[in-house]
Amino acid sequence: MSEAIKTLSQLGLTARGGRDAQISGIAVDSREVKPGYLFAALPGTRIHGATFIHYALSLGAVAILTDAEGARIASAELAASDAALVIAADPRQTLAFTAALWFGAQPDVMVAVTGTNGKTSVATFVRKIWQELEFPAVNIGTTGVEGDWQTPLRHTTPEPITLHRILAGAAAAGINHAAMEASSHGLAQRRLDGVQLRAAGFTNFTQDHLDYHASFEDYFDAKAGLFARVLPEDGVAVVNIDDARGVDMAAIARARGQGLITVGTAEGAHLCLMAQRYDATGQDVRIRWDGRVWQMRLDLIGGFQAENVLLAAGLVIACGADVDRVFDTLPFLDTVRGRMQLAATRENGAAVYVDYAHTPDAVEKAIRALRPHVMGRLVAIIGAGGDRDVGKRPLMGQAALAAADMVIVTDDNPRSEDPALIRTAVMAGAPGALEVGDRAEAILRGVDAIGPGDALLICGKGHETGQIVGETVFPFDDAEQASVAVSALDGKFA
Repeated sequence: MSEAIKTLSQLGLTARGGRDAQISGIAVDSREVKPGYLFAALPGTRIHGATFIHYALSLGAVAILTDAEGARIASAELAASDAALVIAADPRQTLAFTAALWFGAQPDVMVAVTGTNGKTSVATFVRKIWQELEFPAVNIGTTGVEGDWQTPLRHTTPEPITLHRILAGAAAAGINHAAMEASSHGLAQRRLDGVQLRAAGFTNFTQDHLDYHASFEDYFDAKAGLFARVLPEDGVAVVNIDDARGVDMAAIARARGQGLITVGTAEGAHLCLMAQRYDATGQDVRIRWDGRVWQMRLDLIGGFQAENVLLAAGLVIACGADVDRVFDTLPFLDTVRGRMQLAATRENGAAVYVDYAHTPDAVEKAIRALRPHVMGRLVAIIGAGGDRDVGKRPLMGQAALAAADMVIVTDDNPRSEDPALIRTAVMAGAPGALEVGDRAEAILRGVDAIGPGDALLICGKGHETGQIVGETVFPFDDAEQASVAVSALDGKFA
């Protein structure tokens, strides 16, 4: 990856007065500025980054990237400095392109997937298909950077400097294929601009993140940016047309002249899921592509996982892989961590699953998708995160109550809110549910409630290994707690 000094002009930037400063690094956090750095002072939701320009200058910043408001806020400091000033109408997008030029290298073949639910599963399945085809590959998103090169992440879609540092690092390690999750926050904040995509996928669209987006339509527009702005005109859009908004995404792709692969159960889908047959450990699926039919076994729980697999296959095909070879890999795909993951099995045969479902639609879909695999009762544990979309809390309760035989409401990540008030809001949508604040106890009670042929689905945290209470992250792993509960109740600790 590039660490050489570059001028502003080499980074595609023009400073006021025409000064072409030499840049030794870039930073969006003023605390990371070093002598010779370009500091990007971006507008924020609570405070403008220009507030920290004086600090960045004191640490040796030689150039400032900001907007007109940022230049106004720090006008005195900038006037007293000889630092080059770059004013951009959209400084976030400008930073993204600057970071791409600064780090330079990216994996040769990259795809991104957006949607409310399923992003992690699709990106992981894409990576696993590529690996089966013997391409060095990674997936980047909620679960970090996984695959043939690994590193942790703090955000599903990291800010551009971190993202392009990772992409350059992956390329330097010999990774030539990468699949990314594209969150609505990341798209709205232009974090993916500058990423060179071959194809992009759309899973579905349901309520979430209305604590950040002004409206449902604003939330959709953010996701649509993947096709309307980030994916180039010669790219291929792979769209789930079973979702009502998939038609809109497909229309955006067509309008831009992009290639289009539609996926779904609809008869007219290019990649059609024709039929599914479920059993206790997975499902058999029948699919059609270009007039040909395949039937195969997927060792995956949940009908929606077949949809995720097909979307992933569509993305790999869109990047040029042979169709027969792609379909040959699908039976080898295994469960994505924290996504319909079998966490433990009781001696009586009852199974415990962990899933990341944390929206009303995802909760109901997860429970209903598990139902065909279960002969007996289905118990669901749900909660809702603090400092997030409050409107979905009673809807979470409604969704679980509509699909499960028994519902337990517990704490998720309460963050700065009162956990009891969050649970009350969820319980409002699930009258008659059992309320158990302590998540470990809730899991123990859920495990205790399942008998032969039954199943427990623990929703909300999936792969996460911590619970956020206030500003503290306490170690907590749903799958681990499920295993402990099963061991305790079945006497395996004796």
